[in-house]
Amino acid sequence: MSNNISNKKKLSPERLEELLKTLKVRFEKNMSRHKGLEWDKVQAKLIANDTKLWSLGKMEETGGEPDVVGYDKKTDEYIFYDCSAESPKGRRSLCYDHEALESRKEHKPENSATTMASDMNIELLTEEQYRELQKLGNFDTKTSSWVVTPDEIRKLGGALFCDRRYNSVFLYHNGTESYYAARGFRGSLKV
Repeated sequence: MSNNISNKKKLSPERLEELLKTLKVRFEKNMSRHKGLEWDKVQAKLIANDTKLWSLGKMEETGGEPDVVGYDKKTDEYIFYDCSAESPKGRRSLCYDHEALESRKEHKPENSATTMASDMNIELLTEEQYRELQKLGNFDTKTSSWVVTPDEIRKLGGALFCDRRYNSVFLYHNGTESYYAARGFRGSLKV
């Protein structure tokens, strides 16, 4: 059975080639996001990890436009964030987490941000990561994105999200059960 699970998280050769080409073009087009890094080294890491490639494929399929935003020397990993101009289209209209989804009596969204991120094997951006992303460009000028919420806020029924308005990054709160057509989530992945 474990073979079936691992096979589900592996891209077909055609999809792999297409994804690597897309990621390379984006990498080369946006060198300011990853100064000093080389695509050949990134690609070698990607090719060596089917599961991470699968996750990047899911990020791409849902509109995230993942790109390299850094390199962690301690762990020897490249850091990818969703770099789409607006919150990924395929990850909007989601409440914050599974508990919030289950607590809704009616008009439930299809999924929650934390569940979808977990299913994709990626992490929601933290507020700090979101602010770092915003240093690389202007993101979420018309949308917003859920970010990791501290337990003490979540226990009280709240969740955090960020956006960019008036050339500034804002952190807001909402009930975990809320969901909006213009709010999704951005993810991170280390490879």
